[in-house]
Amino acid sequence: MSARRPRSRLARTVGFLGAAGGVAAGVAAGLAAERALVRRAKNAPGDPYAAEEFGHHRYDEAFLLEMPDGTDIQVEVVEPSRPVAGAPTVVFVHGFCLDMGTFHFQRNALTEQGTHRIVCYDQPGHGRSGRQETGEYDLAVLGRTLRAVIDRTAPEGPLVLVGHSMGGMTIMAFAELYPELFGDRVVGVVLMATSGGLLSETRLIAPALVNRAGSPLLFMLSNATRVGGKTIDRTRLAASNVAWLLTRKYGFGTDRPSPALVSYVESMNSRTSADTVTRYLRTLLNHSRHPALAALAGVPVLIIVGEKDMILPVRHSEEILRRLPQAEYLKIADSGHAVMLEHPEPVNVALLDFLERLPG
Repeated sequence: MSARRPRSRLARTVGFLGAAGGVAAGVAAGLAAERALVRRAKNAPGDPYAAEEFGHHRYDEAFLLEMPDGTDIQVEVVEPSRPVAGAPTVVFVHGFCLDMGTFHFQRNALTEQGTHRIVCYDQPGHGRSGRQETGEYDLAVLGRTLRAVIDRTAPEGPLVLVGHSMGGMTIMAFAELYPELFGDRVVGVVLMATSGGLLSETRLIAPALVNRAGSPLLFMLSNATRVGGKTIDRTRLAASNVAWLLTRKYGFGTDRPSPALVSYVESMNSRTSADTVTRYLRTLLNHSRHPALAALAGVPVLIIVGEKDMILPVRHSEEILRRLPQAEYLKIADSGHAVMLEHPEPVNVALLDFLERLPG
C-alpha cells in the first residue's frame, strides 16, 4: 500500500474553512431555531398579562438617596389613601438581577387596599440605582442600605419587611446588624424564595463551573469584566433569545408561563450589568446568616416559596422554617423562583392576611 501524500497547505486551508463553515452553519441554524421558538412562545394566544403595564406604578414621592460611598439609591413611596392608625409601613426588598418591579402585583394590591404606606427601592447596581464605583458588593452593605432607606422614609413607627431571594438575604444582613429593631420597629417579616446560606449548592449564580472553581475564578471574572464589561454586555444582548428561554426555564414552575411575565423578568435581568453581577458573586456564594434569624424569633414571619423553585429550592425555605418554627409557611404548587409574579393571587392573599393579623 502506498503511503498517503501529505495534504497541501491549500487543501488544509480549504478543509479548515469547510469545517468552520459547517460549524458556522450549525450555529446559525441553532440561533434561527431559538429565534423561531421564542417568537412562537411570545406570540402564543391566551396570555393573561399581554396588556399588563409592567414597570408602571403610581407613587407619591420618588427620589435618589445618596449613600456614604456616593451610590445613589432610587426610592419610591406610596402614601395610603385610607390610612389606618398604627398600620405598619411595608418595605419591599428585591432580589439579585431584578429591581423594585419584582413586586408589581403586591404593590398594586396594597395600593388598591390603601391602608398601608409602601416603600420600594432598587438595590445598588440594580434598576435605576447607581453602581458602586469601587470594591465588591457586600450583603452587609445591602443591610446598611436598607437601614438608610428606612431612616429616610420611615424614621418612626412599625415596619414590615418583605424580601425576595437576595432581598430576603438583605433582611437577614439587616437583622445581623440591627437585631434590636426586631420586635420594636420591625413587627413582621415576609421571606419569599430565599435562603440563609449554602448558596454554593444552588443555581442562584449558576453554575456548577463557578461553584467548582471557587474564589480564584470569581477574582478572574471580576477583573475581566472591569476591562471588558461593555463587550460582555453587548454579547448578552445578542444572546437575548437564549436568555429568554433560560429565564422561562429557571424562573418559572408552570410548563407555559405567561410570555409577558417571562419577558418582564428577562428585561430586569438584562438591565443588570455584567460588572454588577460578578461583583455580587462572592458575597452571595459566602452568604451564611442562619444565626441572624434569631432576631426574627420574636416577630411574626411568613415564608413563601415556589414548589418548583430551581434557583433556591424548597429545602432552603424549610431550613429557615426549622430555625423559626413559629413562622407561617406557604408552598405554592407549579411555581418557580418568581413566585410573586407567577402566582400573584395566593401570594397577595397571604400577604394581605398576614398584615391584617399583625398585632396592633
